[in-house]
Amino acid sequence: MRKISILGSTGSIGTQTLEVVENLENIKVMAITGNSNIDLLEKQARKFHPELVAVMNEKNAEILKGRLADQKIRIVSGMDGLVEAATYEGVDTVVTSVVGNIGLKPTFEAIRAGKNIALANKETLVSAGQLVMDLAKKHHIHIYPVDSEHSAIFQSLQGNTGNRIQRILLTASGGPFRGKKREELEHVTAADALAHPNWSMGKKITIDSATLMNKGLEVMEAKWLFDVDVDQIEVLIHPQSIVHSAVEYEDGAIIAQLGEPDMRVPIQYALTYPKRVKNPFPRVDFAQRSNLTFDKPDMDTFKCLSLAYRALKTGGTLPAVLNGANEVAVARFLKGEISFLQIPALIEQTMDAYTVKYEYTLEDLLEADAWAKAYAKKVSF
Repeated sequence: MRKISILGSTGSIGTQTLEVVENLENIKVMAITGNSNIDLLEKQARKFHPELVAVMNEKNAEILKGRLADQKIRIVSGMDGLVEAATYEGVDTVVTSVVGNIGLKPTFEAIRAGKNIALANKETLVSAGQLVMDLAKKHHIHIYPVDSEHSAIFQSLQGNTGNRIQRILLTASGGPFRGKKREELEHVTAADALAHPNWSMGKKITIDSATLMNKGLEVMEAKWLFDVDVDQIEVLIHPQSIVHSAVEYEDGAIIAQLGEPDMRVPIQYALTYPKRVKNPFPRVDFAQRSNLTFDKPDMDTFKCLSLAYRALKTGGTLPAVLNGANEVAVARFLKGEISFLQIPALIEQTMDAYTVKYEYTLEDLLEADAWAKAYAKKVSF
């Protein structure tokens, strides 16, 4: 019996993880966490009967405690509650699907507690990749990627231990604005940017997909997950989202993982690895999917991708600054405070104003994140 904890169970990845769990045998949900959506959290608690529910917002935790008074479920709150869910006794795998750097501390504590990680929180590796991978190695735990692209790379590496990677081909749908130039993006709205052609995701990641920052963050994750140089990671625009990513080996052979765009497949693989389990999810019909196309990304129009490469190549605490500034930029765009094209401009201004630290701790990364967010909130155009 595999026992799991889900950090961020009310979000897009969290709800799909619970869908996957319904289809699987021998998985017990021990703990779930949320923040504001206590109606859904209550429904999840009553359906999956976890032993622990953590709510970041303390007022909401008290409300939920009253609603679940008839259940044998312990309700905790705040960051301490999130950490308790991440380190809960008996749990062997923690699904980290909270959004933002709020996921850093509980992920670190989960690793220290010997829990394997099913990783869906990008910020963990974007901001603290070296620290996370070193800690995982020290505590002999596994990190299973949940993102469809990184899961595809992970799957393409199976059975090839010892074979040298030439490059990683990281695919991107191109988002709703694929093929457009800067002048066509000057007046796009949040609604335009949220209309992703292939994937159903949360607002933050959907905007990141539209700016290509999501792909930039995935480049940074791939560098740490698969121990490759940044120059070995190539982004390819693939609008059909059928080839989820690929690995080219030094002999020129390319191994890819394909499937319909459905996050439940990589989630399931992370939870059942190394086994593959039958499910009712959609299958690819190649007769209907006969036109698969690929192109290079336009890094001048979609500058967020080039900023991510810059942060990764510079290293130190700069990736944490890029990530923090991007969180603020996306939030400000969704509020109508800045335009779509001002998202990368705001991030670049924040990066330019920062002095990078090359020797750092987790606390330094959190400070860099806080500095970046404070600075980005003040940037005006």
